[in-house]
Amino acid sequence: MSWTRTYDGVEPQRINKWLGQSGVCSRREAEGLIAEGLVSIDGEVVTDAGRKILPGQTLTLNDGAAAALDAAVTIVLHKPVGYVSGQPEPGKVPAARLLTAENAQDGSPSIPADASLPPIGRLDEDSRGLLLLSSDGVVAKAVIGPESELSKEYVVRVSGQVTEAKLARLRHGLSLDGRTLKPAEVTQLKPQRLRFILREGRKRQIRRMCDLVGLTVADLKRIRIGPLTLGDLPEGRWRMLTPDERKKLIG
Repeated sequence: MSWTRTYDGVEPQRINKWLGQSGVCSRREAEGLIAEGLVSIDGEVVTDAGRKILPGQTLTLNDGAAAALDAAVTIVLHKPVGYVSGQPEPGKVPAARLLTAENAQDGSPSIPADASLPPIGRLDEDSRGLLLLSSDGVVAKAVIGPESELSKEYVVRVSGQVTEAKLARLRHGLSLDGRTLKPAEVTQLKPQRLRFILREGRKRQIRRMCDLVGLTVADLKRIRIGPLTLGDLPEGRWRMLTPDERKKLIG
């Protein structure tokens, strides 16, 4: 079924920007749909990727565009230690290898081996927990885009003496690669167990933060991305992101 909406803005706006802000698709996806002749304004097919929509005009994505966007999927995976998130180096096992029918929690069929489902945010080989794999550009932008404000929560087991001074440094005052880190929420759950809530995703950030204060990470598990929690999804299992969860993520 085609998708139609009337633009109610007060100033002209580029089509790709408006569709991206509306949560319909990403800007790049919008440009692709325009290039394929799948977008029209007031019945006229749009051919210019830089075209602006005017107040009161009606934009339509035809059946082919709507079908392409509906085909986008997001996988919620409980990644175990030992799997890499993205394109593996020789000898490494990609997390996408777990997307079989046997590992599906919700009865979904296995995902084709050639499906393009890049990870939305990194989760190191020696870390475990919540990982999103998605072909949905809007979800990717919401989670890891430059304007994303979604926090990520981790439960971390460490070795070494945990002190208030170290916790204070972890919360604020550390730098990596010459750049000051954003303030983090760090609380002590048990003598050797900490909770981290971050609003950025630097490479191996928590492990490197702990190294700087004399702590060593023994186990790291991500349990939340924004409003989405790992819940009771067993390790190694996966499920589809629900429409309601998607709405909350991109909200």
